[in-house]
Amino acid sequence: MKHVSVSPFAPARLGPLTVRNRLIKAATFEGRTRDSQVSPDLIAFHREIAAGGVGICTVAYCAVSPEGRTDRNALWLRPEIADDLTALTDAIHGEGAKAAAQLGHAGPVANGASNRARALGPSRNPAPLGGTTTRKMTVADIATLLANYRRAARLAVDAGFDALELHFGHNYLPSSFLSPLLNRRRDGYGGSLANRARLCREIAATVRDEVGPDTALWAKLNLRDGVPGGFDIDESCRVAQYLESDGHLDALEPTVGSSLLNPMYLFHGTPPRREFAAVFDNPMRLGLRIAGPVFLRHYPYRPGYLQPLARQLRAAVSMPLILLGGITDRASIDAASADGFDFVALGRALLREPDLPNLIAADAGHRSRCVHCNQCMPTIYTRTRCPIRTGELPDPFVA
Repeated sequence: MKHVSVSPFAPARLGPLTVRNRLIKAATFEGRTRDSQVSPDLIAFHREIAAGGVGICTVAYCAVSPEGRTDRNALWLRPEIADDLTALTDAIHGEGAKAAAQLGHAGPVANGASNRARALGPSRNPAPLGGTTTRKMTVADIATLLANYRRAARLAVDAGFDALELHFGHNYLPSSFLSPLLNRRRDGYGGSLANRARLCREIAATVRDEVGPDTALWAKLNLRDGVPGGFDIDESCRVAQYLESDGHLDALEPTVGSSLLNPMYLFHGTPPRREFAAVFDNPMRLGLRIAGPVFLRHYPYRPGYLQPLARQLRAAVSMPLILLGGITDRASIDAASADGFDFVALGRALLREPDLPNLIAADAGHRSRCVHCNQCMPTIYTRTRCPIRTGELPDPFVA
């Protein structure tokens, strides 16, 4: 079904929020939180993107507990950084955008060695970044996790965040519970899809109960893990229907891929295998060189590459949806709107051109300078950036 297109640059409603447009800065890890601190560099990064014209600027990745970090440098929400978080939201608000925080727990994606805390999961599974296995969570652990989501949500809202995104994708902890491959539990959190979806539903209910109706709340939900035996589109549509019927969320943001087993499925384009391997020490470096073609697969890039799959989710629910994946120009934005997607999210293209929304608003024919080379991906371990923009790589747009 085709939908009536609306201007992407007109004010829009997302739950309780009035947003200046329908463009959202996706929650892509910034690599600017050394020792889990809000840095001036992080604030400057988001200020520049907010000034570039997005309606909502999403801060990633905000762990709800120390063991939920991807590694020790990832941000985790705690009272000691409340003032710095407020400075961050003030900077975003000062440029006319709304501020969102992505709340999550890395689960099996966590580097337990770096965090000095064992990675958690629904079952015992490999946790490759830490060179160990996950610890199977008990029911008491889950109760603690929910309390941590509640505390983190309150801290974020008190620091000025207008919206929260719940990370239910990429085989991070909630996503790993959804996966029939990773979740082999036999209690009320495993087995049937309803049981595997229970944790996501409880997180959404807990956070909404804490923040009330005045904070926008959406979830990033995998459409497909992209691995044999993993979570797939039919189950994703059913989980989306569960979440919609619960009534706690204002929107869903469909995504794909597994940070554990198939990360390139989210990004598409040329996989930077050699550059990724160079970031790590041995034996991880050697392992990536050997397994690179399997772990970092090649998915051809095309504009709006997640849109065909996300249409199935659009048909399954009536709640607002945020489309990401290959949104770089007015044509891809308009195509999303015509298919009934209420908002769009931009990631890599904003690293190349933080002012891309303003450029498109001024010139509907503007061509993004992002060439989808994915050389930005390995920079998440140092300081996330576009190496073309910084001059580390040649600019194909310069004659």
